[in-house]
Amino acid sequence: MRNIGTVRRLDELGRITLPMEIRNNFEITDRDSIHIYVEGGKIILEKFRPSDIFSDETEELIEYKGKYVSKKSILELERIASFS
Repeated sequence: MRNIGTVRRLDELGRITLPMEIRNNFEITDRDSIHIYVEGGKIILEKFRPSDIFSDETEELIEYKGKYVSKKSILELERIASFS
């Protein structure tokens, strides 16, 4: 991504506002969750996308007790757990 030349100050609670251009480019809307992590000497922000706890797949997810599992993993677990 190109440098858009924007500098933002943290407010007294440590918050920043993401520029509209960045939000539009990454399809970030109000109340979206943002994944924040450190990589090397950089702070990385990315739009949170839930993924399967077993395979990291992001398609056909089912939420169960706050965790996400793909239908593919569920079928594989069913096959493994079958006692017949």
